[in-house]
Order: sequence, then structure tokens, then C-alpha cells
Amino acid sequence: MSLPTAATCQVNLLPYADRLSPRSLVEINLLVIHCTELPDLQTAREYGEIIHYQGDYPGANSGSGPEKGTGNSGHFYIDRDGHCEQWVPLNRVAHHVRGFNQRSIGIELVNRGRYPDWFDTRSQNNHEPYPEAQVEALITLITFLCEKLPGLVEIAGHEELDRDRVPASDQPELTVARKTDPGPTFPWARIEGATGLVRLP
Repeated sequence: MSLPTAATCQVNLLPYADRLSPRSLVEINLLVIHCTELPDLQTAREYGEIIHYQGDYPGANSGSGPEKGTGNSGHFYIDRDGHCEQWVPLNRVAHHVRGFNQRSIGIELVNRGRYPDWFDTRSQNNHEPYPEAQVEALITLITFLCEKLPGLVEIAGHEELDRDRVPASDQPELTVARKTDPGPTFPWARIEGATGLVRLP
């Protein structure tokens, strides 16, 4: 099956991509924006290739949970210079946002976020800007996806869909947000205006 892939994106599928659950492209109606919260694309790739799910739990490989021998990643990754890679086919369910994976596409932007002290109370302000080349590549990719997937109408940030809080690493009696990406420097107004996608309330 020929899958829609942006011409500007290099296909570099994860080793376990064919073990991820299949889905119909008509199911896709949501785009989720992430930042990697890692220093560079190579580190993100190393994390993406880690096997987090060994399948020793009820529901493994049954469609009700993560598949045996898979990990966590988005579908697309965009580096700071605009270089784009596709790690998961669109007709496979990637594990990138709890509760919304089946109907969504995950796009990861290389950005340090809170790295390396994600849950430290002193590092909760992720202020690395998103470079122009990265934003332009994101708009190009989203425009392409909207043309190929007519059901794609909604967009959200990871932090808007995963609102859980976890104990702070430096002060466990306090809690911090589990996810804060894409963070305060992400140009939401520009992306919404350029793509026409509707922001989830």
C-alpha cells in the first residue's frame, strides 16, 4: 500500500514500525504537536528505538494496548534546520499521546524543552524558541497531510491532552506537569492561520 509521505520528509522507519497496530487512514482526524525535550535528533532516535513494551500484560497485541516489542515515538520528526523524517507510517498507530493515539498523527519538533531535568521544579520553563526553518517545515508538512487526509481537521498540543501531574524530582512533596510540550514559545496563531486546523478546546 502506498502511503502519503511528504516529499520533503526522509522515510526512516523505526525497526519495530511493522509491529505497530494497523489503522485506516480515514480514522485520522487529529494532529498532536510535541517537542522532543531532548538535545538533538540523534538522541530522539535513540529514545524512539528503545523497546518499552515487552507484551507481558493482558491485551498485548490485541488492539487494546501497546504491541509487544514496540516503543514510544511520533510519526514525524522535524529538526531545528527544517530537516524532516518519518519514523512511523500513517497507517500505523504510534505511541505518542495517551488516549488519543488511534486517531492522531504525532509530530515531534526537536527542542530541549525541560531537558535534562524534566521534573525538577527549577526547570519547568521551557523557553527554547522554534527556529524559522523548523516552523516553515512544520507548515509544509501539515499542509501536505491536510491535502492527503480529508478527515484531518483538529490540532492540539501534547500538554493539552496529557494534564497529569507527577512528583517533582527535587521536591517529591510537590508536583509538576508530566507534559509541557510544545511549550510557551510554540507559534500557535501562525500554525492555526496557515493550516486551517481547528484547535481542540
